[in-house]
Formats: sequence, structure tokens, C-alpha cells
Amino acid sequence: MSKIKPYKNSDLGKKEQVTQMFDTISGDYDGLNRVISFGIDIKWRKKVVKLVREANPKTVLDIATGTGDLAINLAETKATKIVGLDISSGMLEIGKQKIKKKALDSKIEMILGDSENMPFENDSFDAITVAFGVRNFETLENGLKEIYRVLKPNGTFIILETSMPTKTPYKQGYNFYTKNILPLIGKAFSKDRSAYKYLCESASVFPFGEALNNILRNIGFINVEDFPQTLGVATIYKSSK
Repeated sequence: MSKIKPYKNSDLGKKEQVTQMFDTISGDYDGLNRVISFGIDIKWRKKVVKLVREANPKTVLDIATGTGDLAINLAETKATKIVGLDISSGMLEIGKQKIKKKALDSKIEMILGDSENMPFENDSFDAITVAFGVRNFETLENGLKEIYRVLKPNGTFIILETSMPTKTPYKQGYNFYTKNILPLIGKAFSKDRSAYKYLCESASVFPFGEALNNILRNIGFINVEDFPQTLGVATIYKSSK
């Protein structure tokens, strides 16, 4: 997979660039996402919560939690402890404010940390989720191995990630939208002009469908399934340990 980075003229590694990018766009992120996805991302997250709820976990880890949207949604499950992990302090601060406003402080803990080197013991969580985060891992396999390590045996792992429609004319329409319309929206609404260009480019080269399923199986995950959403512009992946 191509190592696309947010800032082409920077000497920083992908991890450091992604951190810088999300710190910079954190104030714009929630509103801009609603515009870009036409609000459909809310529906996708609800489906993730439904899958997690079916597993009846007590402890849940939401990796690349960002501003905490999915972590907050996961409070609808019967989990007694939800941990949101993210590499961007800017995103986490906004998430903490949202959690406090909803009086979920006692249930959701937000932690600054690296998804490829997590501060948790082996077999720590009943369920782990990642929404629109795995393509930002510096090394995909390393991040997935870490997830496998901290997931309990029989635990549930759910990924929600962008994917590419494969059928005509949706494929052509999606390509036009991501290459021509999304960057314009990003420039109009965000102070970081490179950020949404990177997010579009990284989505276009990221493995999806059976390609990602096979990577999960190679790591050791079992019962791997994928569920394309909205004509294939996003996909939910479910697996276990």
C-alpha cells in the first residue's frame, strides 16, 4: 500500500504528519464531515453500535476516536467502561468537551496514545472499534497486530472505513466527487488545504473488501465479514479473536 502522507514537502513521518493534520483541523472536523458525507456517517456509526451491542461487551476501546462521536454512541451499549484513544490532543480536547456536556465522564475515558503502541495489557477489551482510522495508521499491519493483542479471546473487532464503489456508474461518480468536489469543500471550510486532499487520496489507495479481509485473517482474526454501505462508499468489517 502506498505511503501517502498529508504534507508532501514535510520531512516528518506519516504518524507525525497525521497528528499535526488532525490537531490543525480539529475545530472544523465534525461540521465538515457532516457536509462531506451528507450526514450519512451518522447512520454508519449507528450500525457499528448495533454490532457491538450484540456482543454485549463490558469494556470497549474506540481507536482513532477523534472528537469522540463513536465513543459517545457506544455509551448506548451496556458497556461499563469505554476508552477513546487518539494520537491528536486537539481532537481529544473537543471530544472531552462533548463527553462532559453529555455527562458521560464516568463512562468514557479519553486517552492520548499511539494505536501502534498502545498502553494496555494483553487481552484487555471485550470489543474494539475503529471508525475512519485504520487508513491513517503508519503501518497497517502493526496497528492491527496491536489491536489483536489487546482484544480479549472471543472479543469483537469492528472497522468502519471508506471504500470504493465497484459498479458502474457509482464508481465513476464517486471518483469524480472525491477528486474534484471534496478538495473544494475542504478548501472552503478548512484552514488546512492539504488535509482533505490527503483524506481523499488515502481512501483511494487503501485496501477494501476482500483485500482487507485477507489482511485481517493473516493477522489472526477469525469470523471475518464485510458489509458495504451506501453503494460501497464505506464498508463495515466485523471479526473476532
